[in-house]
Amino acid sequence: MTDATEAIDAPATPATSAPATPDFVAATRTFYDAIAEDYAERYSDELVPRPLERAVLTAYAELVGPGGRVADLGCGPGRTTGFLARRGLDVFGLDLSESMLAIARRENPRIRFEQGSMLKLDEPDGQLAGVVSFYSSIHTPWTELPALFTEFHRVLAPGGPLLLGFQVGDEPRHYDRPWGHPVALTFLRRRPEEMTELLTAAGFVPLSCTVRQPEPALDEKTPHAFLILRKAV
Repeated sequence: MTDATEAIDAPATPATSAPATPDFVAATRTFYDAIAEDYAERYSDELVPRPLERAVLTAYAELVGPGGRVADLGCGPGRTTGFLARRGLDVFGLDLSESMLAIARRENPRIRFEQGSMLKLDEPDGQLAGVVSFYSSIHTPWTELPALFTEFHRVLAPGGPLLLGFQVGDEPRHYDRPWGHPVALTFLRRRPEEMTELLTAAGFVPLSCTVRQPEPALDEKTPHAFLILRKAV
């Protein structure tokens, strides 16, 4: 804690100073920058053995409609982005990690990918036909989720669908030194009913909740949930 003398003598912070990056955002960026190539190789065909994920994504694309402009937020190496683009959506990807984005651009040269935070989107109000957050809210602390969902709501057009994917549970999982890289990050699990409550409070109307059990062949330990909601008209 800064004592009173230091506080008095400290120079005033300029009004134009940029806000500090939250610790969890910086930690997430550092983690994925370090592991990007290993992650992309390990999960190169991540949707192939997951038919329920493919079904949810396909249904979501139909809800949006052909040509709908969609943001894939926290897109990582762009596998979900590419899947949605092949189903007729005008989709772009956004991620914190420039290393992940380099892979996404390499594998999907016709899709636009940009670096940024989904907590503060460079998009006008109410212009997106859809928003996807596929396992990208799992590093956002619970206390920050209302602000995140408010931002999703802001950029969506009335009636536009949101797709949210996450692991189900109460206990977080901490990854330390994956593939030998000197980084660590905590993966947060959620309860579908609690997430739905937060999203409803942010102005969304629930459409569906799909929960599948863990697949031992994929070394999964927890169920996975996929929520689809619409921005209230």
